[in-house]
Amino acid sequence: MNTGNYAIIGASGGIGSSLVRRLLDSGCQVMAGVRDVSAAKALEELDGAEIAEIDATDWDAYGPFFDAMEERFGRIDGLAVCVGSILLKPAHLTSKRDFETVMSLNLSTCFAAIRGVAKRMMKAGGSIALCSSAAAQKGFPNHEAIAAAKAGVIGLTLSAAATYASYGIRVNCVAPGLVRTKMARGITENEMALKASESMHALGRIGEPEEVARALAWLLDREQSWVTGQTIGVDGGLGSLFSKKR
Repeated sequence: MNTGNYAIIGASGGIGSSLVRRLLDSGCQVMAGVRDVSAAKALEELDGAEIAEIDATDWDAYGPFFDAMEERFGRIDGLAVCVGSILLKPAHLTSKRDFETVMSLNLSTCFAAIRGVAKRMMKAGGSIALCSSAAAQKGFPNHEAIAAAKAGVIGLTLSAAATYASYGIRVNCVAPGLVRTKMARGITENEMALKASESMHALGRIGEPEEVARALAWLLDREQSWVTGQTIGVDGGLGSLFSKKR
C-alpha cells in the first residue's frame, strides 16, 4: 500500500482498530478518532497512531479534529468512517429516539465527516471510505431502521463521489455482513443466534474485522485511482447469494 496520512473515525471499534493497525503496518501515518482516549490508548492495534478524541455525532467536532491532523501531518490523504450501531427491531417497536440514534450514528456521522474533510482534500485529492451494510441491499426482518440508515450511506457515497470526482476525491463504501465485533456480541455470543446468522451467509460463517479492514484499506489506497462511487460487499455472500442450508 502507498504510504499516506489517514483519518479513521471510530478507530477503537473492531473494524476501525483493525484498519488502523493495517495502515500503520504499511508505513502510513494515522489520526485515530475515538470517543474515549484513555481506553483507546490501551488498544495494541492503535499503538503508533495519533489518538484524538472526537464525538462523531457532533458536527462541530470535525473542524478541530481535521485542523489537528493537518497541523500534525501536513495533509489528509484519506478518511474512513467506521462508526455504527446495530438495532434489530421492527418499525412498530422502534421509538423515535431509537430511530434518530441509529441515523445519527450510522448516517449523520458519514455526512458530517465528508462535510468536514472535503474542502481540505479538494487541494490535492484523496479518498473517502464509508461503511454501509448488506442489510441496505437485501431485505432482512427487523432491520428497518439500520437498513434505512445504511442505504442512506450508499446514496451519500454515490452523490459525494459525483460531486468531488473533478477534484480527484474518490468516495466508496463497503457493505459487510455480520462481523465478529464487540458491537455484535448480542448475536455472536448467543449460540442459537450465531448459528442462524452463519446459515444466512453463503460461505457458512460470519466475518472477522480484519476482512472488512482489508477492503477499506484497499479503497483508501491511492493505487485504486480509478475506483469511485462503488459499494463493495464484504459479506460472505449475504447480500447477493442464496444460502443453501447446511
